[in-house]
Amino acid sequence: MERLPTPLAPAMLPTDGEETGMGEAPEFEAARLDGFLREAIAGLQGEMAIERISGGQSNPTFFVTYANRRLVLRKKPPGEVLPSAHAVDREARVLRALAGSEVPVPPVVLFHEGAEVVGTPFYVMDRVEGRVFGTCDLPGASAGERRAMYLSFAETLARLHDADWRAAGLEGFGRPGSYFERQVGRWTKQWEVQRFRDIPELAELAGWVAAHIPPDDGEAGIVHGDYRPGNVMFAPDGPQVVAVLDWELSTIGHPLADLAFSTIPWRSTPEEYGGMRGLDLDALGIPGEDEYVAHYYACRRTPAPRLEPFHRAFAMFRFAVIFEGIAVRARTGTAASADAAKVGELSVAYARRGLECVEG
Repeated sequence: MERLPTPLAPAMLPTDGEETGMGEAPEFEAARLDGFLREAIAGLQGEMAIERISGGQSNPTFFVTYANRRLVLRKKPPGEVLPSAHAVDREARVLRALAGSEVPVPPVVLFHEGAEVVGTPFYVMDRVEGRVFGTCDLPGASAGERRAMYLSFAETLARLHDADWRAAGLEGFGRPGSYFERQVGRWTKQWEVQRFRDIPELAELAGWVAAHIPPDDGEAGIVHGDYRPGNVMFAPDGPQVVAVLDWELSTIGHPLADLAFSTIPWRSTPEEYGGMRGLDLDALGIPGEDEYVAHYYACRRTPAPRLEPFHRAFAMFRFAVIFEGIAVRARTGTAASADAAKVGELSVAYARRGLECVEG
């Protein structure tokens, strides 16, 4: 059964050099987790150190480190949430399904569905070494490296969409047919349910995407749901993507939803969640949007439909609703990040960007 994703801002793992929230204590008893892990994972040595990874709005994530093992724990947040939201079991399932494939993912060590250890269900994966960037201009990388990074980013997405999801055991992970029709309906409903203010631009965009849903072409694949530079890890000393992170919104759906979403940074400003619009891409060494999209298609091994204005407009509409959800959660005091209220204002900005896609 396909779930309705909750309106959450995407999580963002920092690099080793960024702040990790070490001063923040976890909301659960660390000793209980330590005891559980020592029983579940053979050979752990030394004292356990736990660090909350700051950034993002979604599932709480922690570095869990022993003398001989570096792990990452990702858990459902505490408190009341939508039944289908924060589905860490789905994350663990797709990560396991892709293990050993051409799509690089962190190895899952275990999934625990009970709440007695850390208060909610959680899974543990091995920590992959590499670099994750908080903004799309990939600060600190050289111009030549940035170009190769974005080409690897495009190729990794192509490999994901070429993956045989049935052979990977993902039957039932989502419903492939009429994907955009169902998604437009779900995100429209999500906006209406959480609506607390009028946003004329978002209302206009919602009407446009609902009126321009393309006919179902039968295309289906594993859709990440939040594919952007902040959710992949690059090699410590090279441009290759070594891990795709944060699979909370993944499902079986139409690959063009991912491709269109991944182009948002070219159409949004640095103030709009770290986009690249207005930056000197040539000086930065970052390929333009057209080249990025062309490289994705060149890397696909199976024929793929072309990206159209609808797909870009839908990606902006969905992102606007996600950010409006953060604004709602900020008003009720349940947002996971201190800057959730500010981030929520991006719903207006992305609604406007969506209308730009419509206007060409």
